[in-house]
Amino acid sequence: MKIAVTYDNGEVFQHFGHTEQFKLYTVEDQAVQQSEIISTNGNGHGALAGFLQAQGVDTLICGGIGGGARTALGSAGIDLYPGVTGDADACVDAFLQGKLDYNPDTVCAHHAHEHSCGEHEHSCGEDKHGCGGN
Repeated sequence: MKIAVTYDNGEVFQHFGHTEQFKLYTVEDQAVQQSEIISTNGNGHGALAGFLQAQGVDTLICGGIGGGARTALGSAGIDLYPGVTGDADACVDAFLQGKLDYNPDTVCAHHAHEHSCGEHEHSCGEDKHGCGGN
């Protein structure tokens, strides 16, 4: 399994389409075997699904994400876990333990009503600031 996390300075980056880096985790037997930080090389929004697919990613953990990107990721066969905030490594560990706190209805992370790994505050899933998938 290969997990990608939108990444910025150790944290889960909150706008999928604008992420400049992903942290990729190679997982075997429910344990991280290797991780690396890769640049998107200027790719954004819909192009990121193909970028991740080319990297062999099958799971994405992220903050906010629009509808178009959701569709592209689904078409690429990448499982999506949106609405996550916090330390990227801790979130991957929580995912591997079946304890990742995410919100499948998250559309945008441009507001303060989100949740972190291990906490139970949830995103409202509202379209804020025009990032609802357009």
